[in-house]
Amino acid sequence: MLYKRLGKLDVFLSIISMGGHEYLPSGLSRGFNEDMKLAIKPGHIFDGFGQEARRQILRTAFDNGINFFDVTQDSEKEALGRNLKEVKPPYEIYVQTRPESFGYTYDKNNVKLGNYDLLRAEVQRILKLIQRERVDFLNMPFMKAALDNDPDYMEKIHYNIKELKKEGLIRFAVSDTFSGESTYLTQIARGCFDAIYINFNFADRHPEEKVLPRAAEKGMGVFAREAFMKGALFRMAEDIHVADTARLADAALRWVLTHDEVTTLTYGTGKPRNLLNALQVLKSATFTREDAAILDKIKASERFKGYESQKTNEFFG
Repeated sequence: MLYKRLGKLDVFLSIISMGGHEYLPSGLSRGFNEDMKLAIKPGHIFDGFGQEARRQILRTAFDNGINFFDVTQDSEKEALGRNLKEVKPPYEIYVQTRPESFGYTYDKNNVKLGNYDLLRAEVQRILKLIQRERVDFLNMPFMKAALDNDPDYMEKIHYNIKELKKEGLIRFAVSDTFSGESTYLTQIARGCFDAIYINFNFADRHPEEKVLPRAAEKGMGVFAREAFMKGALFRMAEDIHVADTARLADAALRWVLTHDEVTTLTYGTGKPRNLLNALQVLKSATFTREDAAILDKIKASERFKGYESQKTNEFFG
C-alpha cells in the first residue's frame, strides 16, 4: 500500500480506501436501491448487512493496508461497527461517515446541519452505531440551497465543527456537496474543513481546474469517489466492444490517482477478488500511453458523451 499525508496534518491515509456499500445481485447498491425512504431514515437497519461476504472484504482490506473506510446509511454504519469487533483491524484505521438525513437534498436547506444541538445529538447516535469513541471524519454534505437560504450558514457550520472537535466527538470535518463548483469553493474558502469528498473521474474531471488546486492551497485533503462512474464506465465499454475491462479499470483508477492533490480514492465492491484486482494499480502509478489510448476509446462512445455533458452541466449549473 502507498500512503499520502492528509493535507498539512500528521495523518497518512492509504491511497485506496474502502467504501461501505453492499450490493444486490444486479450490481446496484443495497439500501438506496431497495427503498430510498428507509435507506435515509435514521435508525432503520436493513437485514443482511455486515455478513460473511463483508467480513471477507474487511479482511482483504486489512491484509493490504487499507486504513480509510467510508460508510453512508445507518445499515452500513451498524455493520461496520459490528464487523470491526469481529474482524479487528491490525493497525489504526479511520472512518468517515455523515449525519443521517441531514445532508444533500434529504433535509430542506440542510437546516439540521446548521443546528448544533441536533447535529451533536446525531453524532452521538452515530457513535453508538459505529461503536467508536469519536467520528474520525464527519462528512457534512450541504447544498447551495442552504447557503442561499441563510446568509449566516457557513458561520454556523464553522461553529458546529469547532464545538464538535472541542467536545472530542469528531476529529476532522469533510466538505461535500452535489451542488457543484461554486459550493465546493465556498466550503473550501471558509477554512473550517480538513478535506473535501468529491466525484472525480475522466468524465467528471472539472474539479481539477479550480476545486482541487484551491483545496491544496488550503492544506486540505482530497477524497475522490466514482472512478468507475457508478458502473457506467463498463456499460460504455460494452457499447463500443472494449473487452479488456480489467485494463480499463486500471486506467480509470490511475487517471484519478496521478493527480497530486488526491489523498485517497474510495473504491467499492462486494467481492474480495475485485478489490485485489483494483489494488494491482499500485504496482505502477504512472499513467501510460496505453492508459490514455483505452480511455480515448471510451470517450468516443455516445454514452460517454452524454454522461460527460450531464456531469459538466451539474458541476457548473
